[in-house]
Amino acid sequence: MSAGRILVVDDDPQIRRVMRVTLTGRGYEVDDAKTGEDALEKVRAVRFDLVLLDMNMPGMSGLETCSLMRDRSEIAIIMLTVRDAEEDKVSALDAGADDYITKPFNQPELLARIRAALRRTPAGQGSASGRLSLGPLDIDFDARQVIRGRQQVRLTPKEFDLLRYLVAHANKVVTHRELLQAVWGPDYGDEVDHLRVIVNQLRKKIEAQPSKPVFLLTEPWVGYRFSLPSNHVAKS
Repeated sequence: MSAGRILVVDDDPQIRRVMRVTLTGRGYEVDDAKTGEDALEKVRAVRFDLVLLDMNMPGMSGLETCSLMRDRSEIAIIMLTVRDAEEDKVSALDAGADDYITKPFNQPELLARIRAALRRTPAGQGSASGRLSLGPLDIDFDARQVIRGRQQVRLTPKEFDLLRYLVAHANKVVTHRELLQAVWGPDYGDEVDHLRVIVNQLRKKIEAQPSKPVFLLTEPWVGYRFSLPSNHVAKS
C-alpha cells in the first residue's frame, strides 16, 4: 500500500530524479513538475497528499505557487529553501507552508519532515470540538471554519490546528515545546520561529487589533495562552 502521493516541484532535473528515487524507495507514489504553473495544473488534476516545493524557481516563484495552492487546498506543503535565512523561513510559513527544509539536506531529515507534515493533528483528546462564539468571532472546529463578522476567514491547516489546541487549553499557558509537538509532531520542540510566524498570522485573522490581542496572548519566554472570557458562548 502506498505511503502517500507526493508531488516534487523543482526546476533542477537532478533534484527531481534524486527525490523520485529516494521517495519511491520508501513506498511513496511520486510525480514531479519543473515550474509552479505545471505544479498547479497537476494539483488540480490529481489528488496529492504532500507537495515538496522549491522556493527559488524561475517564472512563478515557490512562494506564489504555495499561496495559490493554499487558497484552494489544505494539502501538506514543505518548502525547500537554499539559504538558512530567517526571512526565507518566515516567508515560507507566511505563504501557508506547513514546514520548510534547507538545502542541502540529508535523507533522514527529509523523510522525518515528510512524515510529520503528513500526520495531521487528529480531532479528539487535546483538541477543541463543536463551536465557539466570541462576539463577532465564530469558530466551528468540526467544519474547520472561522467566521469573523459576516466574512469567512481562511486559516492554513497549521493556523487552525494551533488555534484548536490553544482553545482546548483555554486560559492556561501552553509552552512552546508542547505546542510544537501537538501541532507539528513529536520530532519538534525547538522551532520557536514556527510558532512566532503562525501566531502573528493568526492574530491578523482573528483579532480586531492584532498588535493588541485580546484572545491569543504571549507569555514571554514560555509560550502562549488563549484567553477565553467567562461569558463566552459554546455550541455543540
